[in-house]
Amino acid sequence: MRLGFIGTGKIASSVIIGICNSKIKYKQIIISPRNKKIALSLKKKFKKIIISKTNQEIVDKSDWVFLSVTPTVGEKIIKDLKFRSNQKVISFISTITLSQLRKMIKKKIDIVRAIPLPPISLKEGPVPICPPNKKVKAFFDKLGSTIEIKNEKLSINFWSTSGMMASYYNMLDTMSVWLNKRGVKKLDAQKYVTSLFLALSKDAAINSNKDLKILVKDSQTPKGLNEQGLKEMIKKDVYKSVTSTLNSIYKRLDK
Repeated sequence: MRLGFIGTGKIASSVIIGICNSKIKYKQIIISPRNKKIALSLKKKFKKIIISKTNQEIVDKSDWVFLSVTPTVGEKIIKDLKFRSNQKVISFISTITLSQLRKMIKKKIDIVRAIPLPPISLKEGPVPICPPNKKVKAFFDKLGSTIEIKNEKLSINFWSTSGMMASYYNMLDTMSVWLNKRGVKKLDAQKYVTSLFLALSKDAAINSNKDLKILVKDSQTPKGLNEQGLKEMIKKDVYKSVTSTLNSIYKRLDK
């Protein structure tokens, strides 16, 4: 199987690294030179990677084509590409729907939208896909855990939630900077904060069959530090702001 990637940004490179370090069987990975620095770095690191000259060359040489460009670029280039009916197209583009992709591609072909995030390079994290597809699910199950979504409208909720990644990292950075300003070495501060939230995330994942409100309750003691922290965050409407931001992202995607 030959895999082609149109776009070599953060998400595409993370998926490629995950594939190259997984048990997925493939003959070649053909990538575009859009980000020359990343493309050359990937080619140097992995033997089976080839850098193409054009996007059409990627389509011509690939069995599966991954679209990993910005929506603006996608709208410009996809309609001019000539696909084959026996190919699979997996799109990572957030704002281009399945129906729009079908109109652009103009061929009866397997099209799946997927939402991988950077931890996929470590073979970690969920990958929502829509619509369900047995082969695509088996593929991403080797890179993390696949969530199949039948309704594209429902998948917008997952895209919206994935839009909180930078906000999460910014929160970690805020806490790390706070520690650093109070005398903790920068690397020690970052290691503590990231390790703390990694442990909390693992605990939440292990207990994901429970209502998360139980974890909120169990992590507090009367008049304790966590009770104080939670009350102050609620008072400052931090969590309402999170909901408001999710609604705003959803509104942008729901067109």
